[in-house]
Amino acid sequence: MTEDDLVAAARAVRENAHAPYSRFKVGAAVRAASGTVYVGCNVENVAYPEGTCAEAGAIAAMVAAGEKRLTEVAVIADSPAPVPPCGGCRQKLAEFGAGEVPVTLATTDGARLSTTIGALLPGSFDASHMERV
Repeated sequence: MTEDDLVAAARAVRENAHAPYSRFKVGAAVRAASGTVYVGCNVENVAYPEGTCAEAGAIAAMVAAGEKRLTEVAVIADSPAPVPPCGGCRQKLAEFGAGEVPVTLATTDGARLSTTIGALLPGSFDASHMERV
């Protein structure tokens, strides 16, 4: 599966988003270390903070399937420019992927921005910060 296929998987699941309040549908696809692709879409709730981001949904699907490492990410939204993950999702991506993991941010009109988890979340908090000397 290529980067184009990963973006296509994110685009397809975006159509399933539940976004009746913002009308801002987002789709995400993550490739796990096994090569399997997991997808997620945003799911809003009338109590906004209780919704789920697309990236979080894709990661949850990956973990539910028993996988713990991601190797590639794609996120797509209908926006004028590629939309980066929110801060919480950046931390979630860093939990399951190394800094050099490629991230493709895309729009439904075809614009793309290539980055990495490390570039999205420099100086990320990780388990090593909790180690005692």
